[in-house]
Amino acid sequence: MKRLIVNADDFGFTRDVNQGIVDAHRDGILTATTLMATGGAYDDAVRLARETPSLDIGCHLVLVGSAPFPASIARLAQAVALRRIHVYDELRRQVARIVDAGLQPTHLDTHKHTHLLPPVLDAVARLSEEFHIPWVRRPFDFPLYAGGASWTKRTVSRAMTTVRGRFARVLEQRGCKSTDHFAGFQITGHYDATSLAALIRALPDGTTEFMCHPGRCRDELRNAATRLKESRERELQALISPEARQALAESRVQLVNYRVLSEVR
Repeated sequence: MKRLIVNADDFGFTRDVNQGIVDAHRDGILTATTLMATGGAYDDAVRLARETPSLDIGCHLVLVGSAPFPASIARLAQAVALRRIHVYDELRRQVARIVDAGLQPTHLDTHKHTHLLPPVLDAVARLSEEFHIPWVRRPFDFPLYAGGASWTKRTVSRAMTTVRGRFARVLEQRGCKSTDHFAGFQITGHYDATSLAALIRALPDGTTEFMCHPGRCRDELRNAATRLKESRERELQALISPEARQALAESRVQLVNYRVLSEVR
């Protein structure tokens, strides 16, 4: 059996992104999203989450990329080594803010996949156990290069697999769950309806999380500090396209979210 979770990052980043995520869920194949407790449009995202109970909510944990956090993963690693950032304490505040809003997150992931760093992974796995949030993203792409993934993206994706063994051990020790497969890192910002349909048709048996970044490219997003702007609109159009629905039907892929997955396993 093939199951697919279509999970959007960056819920809470801007109102344009929030609206695109909700539109991709209501009108397309998106089934889940992860909420940024540090996002400028956090309150708007919480409101939309309450109005859209069928949208599965997780936590998109942030340690990099915007003030007061380091600008890059390299600087984050340095800050952690020098104990300038207390990773567990910071991430616990973010999870608690989402839970205190009355939401019930089912899954955890990190902005820029920072939980590939051992100290961050240790904190995320601990929070998964502490807050009873069972699912943690395993960000290792299966070998699919649809949508024109660059050589650099493919190289980074392959390099990620070097930490796979420890990653799996830490999650197992804390009783965390992950999908069988993951896709989306290599083609972020570089796919359309045709390449998304090709990805769906190439899915392996088991459950796959597809990471995506839909949004409405309006003034708020255009003025935001992110490289993903017009591409969010393209991703949205792919997610609501008839081609994506047709590929799911033809390939007999079942759309699920983490809440449903917890019930069937």
